[in-house]
Amino acid sequence: MAKNAAAAEKQQTHHQLDMVTQPAKRLRMMLAAGEDVLEVWRVLALTDDNVVGEILRHQGKFYQWDHYPKGDVYDRKTHSQFFYHAHTIGGRDPEHGHFHTFVRTKGMACGMKPVKRPDRSAWPSGDDALSHIIGISMDAKGMPIRLFTTNRWVTGEAWYKARDVVKMIALYSIDHAQPSWPTNRWVSGMIRLFWPQIIMLIQARDMCIQAWEQQNPGKDVFEDRGLEVTSQADVDVNVQIAAVKAALAAKDEAKRAKSE
Repeated sequence: MAKNAAAAEKQQTHHQLDMVTQPAKRLRMMLAAGEDVLEVWRVLALTDDNVVGEILRHQGKFYQWDHYPKGDVYDRKTHSQFFYHAHTIGGRDPEHGHFHTFVRTKGMACGMKPVKRPDRSAWPSGDDALSHIIGISMDAKGMPIRLFTTNRWVTGEAWYKARDVVKMIALYSIDHAQPSWPTNRWVSGMIRLFWPQIIMLIQARDMCIQAWEQQNPGKDVFEDRGLEVTSQADVDVNVQIAAVKAALAAKDEAKRAKSE
């Protein structure tokens, strides 16, 4: 059932998105992020490297479920975080692994708090009450294939309402060079480039949780191992950049027509 719910949300996301509806300022930020993503690929390709290989370098044998790099990547100024790992749950073939991205409490806007639940004993608290932003699935060549959100138990996060999580997208940035400046820049760029899709996926996540809870009364939906992936959508960087450019051109044309 988890796979069926995710597939439904995936289809819904594609059908509802229209780049022209995005604010021009956001579109320009998305375009700049897309250029960052392409530049990282260009530089890494010169030495036959990729963003996943950068993270796995010098990490020893690759084990499923282990976090890479060890200790995760954490920006102490923005309190953004990510790690890479792989596992077989969820039927996400041909996935090699995926990035999980987070914002920790100190990086959130003032007043953001996890949702209230009768039992939050398994949830992190205080400065550790982080929020998952988005997962980025990667293929064996180190290329992104989809974005996805997950249930709370998957990432061990605290749970924030979608309206708060979408505000964290603009705050996400890994702005240092360790362990890999190209991968840090790429992960940050991907989140900015696919800003509208991530908003929709986070909103779909909450809708999926609500529907699951209604269908399974008496269960704690956030700890239910029957629900892992809550929304997902395939992605293509070049298609996204082209759509952003087309939307900006359409806005410019509309502005010129209005001034005539």
